[in-house]
Amino acid sequence: MPQMSQMPEWIEVIVRTLGAIIGLFALTRLLGKRQISQLSFFEYITGITIGDLAAYISMDLKNDWYLGLISLAVWVLVSLGIEFLQIKSKIARNFIDSKGTVLIKDGKILEDNLKKERLTNEELIEQLRKKNVFRASEVEFAVIEPSGEINVLVKKEYQPLTPSDLGIKVSPENEPQTVILDGKIMDEPLATLGYNRKWLNTELEKIGVSVDNVYLGQVDTYGQLYVDLFDDEIKVPEPQQKASLLAQLKKCEADLEMFSLSTSDEQGKKMYEQCSKQLDQVIKDIKPILTT
Repeated sequence: MPQMSQMPEWIEVIVRTLGAIIGLFALTRLLGKRQISQLSFFEYITGITIGDLAAYISMDLKNDWYLGLISLAVWVLVSLGIEFLQIKSKIARNFIDSKGTVLIKDGKILEDNLKKERLTNEELIEQLRKKNVFRASEVEFAVIEPSGEINVLVKKEYQPLTPSDLGIKVSPENEPQTVILDGKIMDEPLATLGYNRKWLNTELEKIGVSVDNVYLGQVDTYGQLYVDLFDDEIKVPEPQQKASLLAQLKKCEADLEMFSLSTSDEQGKKMYEQCSKQLDQVIKDIKPILTT
């Protein structure tokens, strides 16, 4: 295949670079998102090599550009073959990516495993702080994954208390829907929530904002509208009365249920349970009013 010798070198560099960008983009899409998230050892080497080959295709004017593309294609095919092999074989996964290594168990740092992974105790402590853990003794289990990330399981007594621990069922909360973007109303998310433009304009009037001044507008599970304006100098009041009232009522109901679970007095337990059930019924009755 002939070289691009008939055109000026600067034009040839531009053409080669554009070709390398297009080819690299296509091949990266073929390799999948994992290549740009957490890399294994082989994927790390592949990424460096592919980048070097793309630079070769762009700048090495003395050699045929298609040779670089052939090499690039071979690397991608090898990468795909290895990924397929890893999917099919656990032995191959362990050999290529290695396995996770336990660094802390039952609050005890395993020094030999730290040395094996070439980690210092200062680096381990730094990684624990990133997980909001400041004492190694609080860690039940810590493992370094093949990607290099350290995951931590804190001992039960140091984990925050959740409604599940108290036997309290919490209703699911849907993700907020973006109903205004760059000053434009998004009809589909509005319809998903069961609202329309008339409702949205009414909500905007309540806070004294026009839709063309809204950079981002979102509606939460309780039907509450939150906006961020193009003009950051304007302070928008947060109309949370309905959502706040509903949240407070739910908190009270959860507190009553928690009291019933924590007390050992049978009479008090029955009283709290009864009050909790009554308040739960009240919440169900008034929820349609507070979410419209």
